[in-house]
Amino acid sequence: MPPKKPTTEPPVIDPVVLDDLQRGDADDLRPEADLEGFELADLRLGRLDLHGATLFSSRLEEVRADEADLGAATLTEVQVERLDVPVLRGTRGRWRDVEVRGARVGSAELYESSWSGVRFVGCKLGFVNLRGATLRDVLFVDCTVDELDLVSAQALRVAFAGTRVRRLDVRSSRLQHVDLRGAVLDELSGTESLRGATIDSAQLTRLAATLAQSLGITVED
Repeated sequence: MPPKKPTTEPPVIDPVVLDDLQRGDADDLRPEADLEGFELADLRLGRLDLHGATLFSSRLEEVRADEADLGAATLTEVQVERLDVPVLRGTRGRWRDVEVRGARVGSAELYESSWSGVRFVGCKLGFVNLRGATLRDVLFVDCTVDELDLVSAQALRVAFAGTRVRRLDVRSSRLQHVDLRGAVLDELSGTESLRGATIDSAQLTRLAATLAQSLGITVED
């Protein structure tokens, strides 16, 4: 008998390759900026304001700020390395082919965003609000997330590898090929919306009580 083909499709993410970048400075980081081919590194800011900006083929590295505004910003072929912000506002943003590595973010308001080909690696994230977002080909690798809110989100080919999610909320979401097998889940809300997700047998055992409760099943010995 031929081996069974996997039924869960992995995220399709191309590496972001950046060459011949122009060195920028804090003055380039402003609302509605249009930045192409820039490298912005080793910056300490009170506020990083890129609301409505467009970043193409650029890198942000070692940027620290008290707060950051990426609301309605468009990021395409962008690398973000070791971003350190307690508060990130990035609602209704459009991210395509974006790599985020080694970031430390306390609270991230990213609801109603559109992401395609986005990878997080080695990040420590607090509360991540992706309510109503559209996620396509998204991967979390070796990350820690305190709370991931995917309420009413649409997610296609989203996966977790070596990642701990202390609380995941998928109520009213629409999931397709969402691979949770590489995630350590401490708490899960919205089990009725897990159709389209993949879990392993160990996760099924841990979630058995939650699944039974959501289905109105009484378990008595």
